[in-house]
Amino acid sequence: MPFSSLGLSAALLKALADQDFTVPTPIQEIAIPAILSKKDVLGIAKTGSGKTAGYVLPILMNLQQTSLVKNRHANVLVLVPTRELAEQVKAVFQNFSKNLSQSVKTLAVYGGVSINPQMMALQGINVLVATPGRLLELLNSNAVHLSSIETLILDEADKMLNLGFKDDMDKIISLLPPERQNILLSATLSNDLKNIHQILLRDPVVIKIEDEENSLDLIKQLAYIVSDEKKGPFLRYLIHHHEMKQVLVFASSVHQVDAIVNKLRKNNIDAKAIHSKKSQGSRTESLMLFKAGKLRVLVATDLMARGIDINFLPFVINYELPRSPKDYIHRIGRTGRAEAPGDAISLVSPNELDHFGVIQKKMGKQVEIVDSETINQKN
Repeated sequence: MPFSSLGLSAALLKALADQDFTVPTPIQEIAIPAILSKKDVLGIAKTGSGKTAGYVLPILMNLQQTSLVKNRHANVLVLVPTRELAEQVKAVFQNFSKNLSQSVKTLAVYGGVSINPQMMALQGINVLVATPGRLLELLNSNAVHLSSIETLILDEADKMLNLGFKDDMDKIISLLPPERQNILLSATLSNDLKNIHQILLRDPVVIKIEDEENSLDLIKQLAYIVSDEKKGPFLRYLIHHHEMKQVLVFASSVHQVDAIVNKLRKNNIDAKAIHSKKSQGSRTESLMLFKAGKLRVLVATDLMARGIDINFLPFVINYELPRSPKDYIHRIGRTGRAEAPGDAISLVSPNELDHFGVIQKKMGKQVEIVDSETINQKN
């Protein structure tokens, strides 16, 4: 099915062609017509499945048929959990809106940077992409108004609910017009998401693309049993042995991320950290360098990975296992994308073996496990 059969305008089809988008993904095939029809949508599909373009395209199309509101009254509100995802969503809106006859102004607002430039930039806004905390600050300052919102999108809704944004979102939703289109997008369907789905959505089109496990076929998984004290040296061995030029390493805490980066740098391996304690400028620069292939190792917490979207990332390493099997799938799903194979390596300490067994059972796949002590790390 070509994009031209989905009801999109010539300007949007040209934008798709300019960016080498050829055929819609499964979620886009269903979501685009549903959103064009102003229906509520619940979309469940893995990261990298095209969810963002699946709502951006029809929203831009609908905005072309609307008398766009000015003077700090946005038409569309997209709520996201992280600054990185906010910038990523803004970029997609801007990339697809270049050829439109009626210009659409998109702005991303988030904490960690000065609020004053954001307040000034809100004049004439049409699409507002925001993290909940910063949006509430702007609302309290009367810098933006939500009374003209026609469409609300919760992107990565599963993470937003898990991260304790519920109180903030309740306040924001209470300020929205009751008659509006609602779109919820998530990589997984949690109980929290089911609850908010029942509150927010009216007779929604439910799209569930259950291809997470199938997509794992492109990923070569391998695990090594490594004691905690030997994980650092073994990580460096893997980077050198496999001649890794671009590798994303996951750790479970800010402290551990910084410790890994410091050790890598001391051993002359170019690495940077990305986590919630880093300034926005630092995070943006690290992500930009990594995506451009100019940074060898990026070490991240799970939350920060939500803005890391790279089609041909060759290596992912779990320095520690995540608590949730779903987070494990999300982590390794950073590689093996766009039909390109990738390698996912997990460093599993002896006390993590039982938990790794649970992850494999939930994933429905057995992973080869090698004792690192049997490997000659001097070669």
